[in-house]
Amino acid sequence: MGKQRQYFSDFTLCIGIGGVSRSGKSYLAKMLHSVIPESTIIHQDLYIPHENRIAKINGHTDWEQPGAIDWAGYASAITEAQKKFKCVIAEGLLAFYNPEINKLYTKIIFIEIDKSTFTELKRKDLRWGAEPDWYIEHIWKSYLFYGQMPQTSLNQLTINGNINFDLPYILKFLATQ
Repeated sequence: MGKQRQYFSDFTLCIGIGGVSRSGKSYLAKMLHSVIPESTIIHQDLYIPHENRIAKINGHTDWEQPGAIDWAGYASAITEAQKKFKCVIAEGLLAFYNPEINKLYTKIIFIEIDKSTFTELKRKDLRWGAEPDWYIEHIWKSYLFYGQMPQTSLNQLTINGNINFDLPYILKFLATQ
């Protein structure tokens, strides 16, 4: 990893990491942050408007759609971080929804997991209490509609979140210009 660390200091990166909820976006971001010098992580989940300004579905706050993100705040956080760090790692469910933010990324990593794995992991995720089955299905449908990888970037890597991440392979992708 020492060679990789040295190489990453030679240029700047803005890495976008996307995928459905529970696919491993934050985990991968933390892995990369631990081995890429002068890096920081921007978590999209931290850029949400007040809950009363987010649409509801069946009386449940709909966190899974573009109105649940403060896009200006998220873009500003990425832009400001780029002035201070050599590598910005931005991750979120809707990381690739906004075309203007997509222009900030120099590399894109999309994590895929199958629906059954997502459902199993989401049912076990009790951070905000148990989610009803209809809402878990809604999350999956929202991901299919809003959370896909953009079709415009050439610097994209799709990885399988159903298996352990191959960090050397991912770092090799990131190290190529």
